[in-house]
Amino acid sequence: MVDHARQLVSGAEQLGLTLTEQQVAQLLNYLTLLNKWNKAYNLTAVRNPDEMVSRHLLDSLSVLPFVTGPRWLDVGSGGGMPGAILAIMLPDSDFTLLDSNGKKTRFLTQVKLELGLHNLQVVNSRVEAFTPAEPFDGIVSRAFSSLADFTGLTRHLSTPDTNWLAMKGLYPDAELQGMPDDFCVLRSEELLVPGCQASRHLLILRRTA
Repeated sequence: MVDHARQLVSGAEQLGLTLTEQQVAQLLNYLTLLNKWNKAYNLTAVRNPDEMVSRHLLDSLSVLPFVTGPRWLDVGSGGGMPGAILAIMLPDSDFTLLDSNGKKTRFLTQVKLELGLHNLQVVNSRVEAFTPAEPFDGIVSRAFSSLADFTGLTRHLSTPDTNWLAMKGLYPDAELQGMPDDFCVLRSEELLVPGCQASRHLLILRRTA
């Protein structure tokens, strides 16, 4: 039987992160909820909890060093990756998890309640119809859509200093060709996620105008 706590702590250390006991407990509780609700709500194609540590928790933790600023939006959050994981790690920042699927937002609301994540807000809406009181310092997505849709559909939620974090598998050369002209790649990183054999890339985008 795989020791998920040891797998998580070891993987985080390889990413240069040190987890507190509370963070380990919350992350594993999140994983338990995800596995339980996945049976009925189809939140993720990954069915094996042993794989979920790497493919969901550690994959989400890999972008933590690039998350700066107090207000973040996880668009198309689905089962809460990476937004719920980032909210656990950064209790002093606020995270809004947005999804148009009611089943998924019901799950995310349960995560917020059971884990006591007061810095996490759940919104059931299409992104183009979402009008928050304030813009966001950062907008993150994990397999939400193409880079063109990711940037185009969320530009009304930004300031000139907002960073967009696009989590991708292979480097998205073709998608970059279709990105709006007023966006540029500020930085790109190949992410080495412990236990994950697949290619992982992070693109940090910024508006130029």
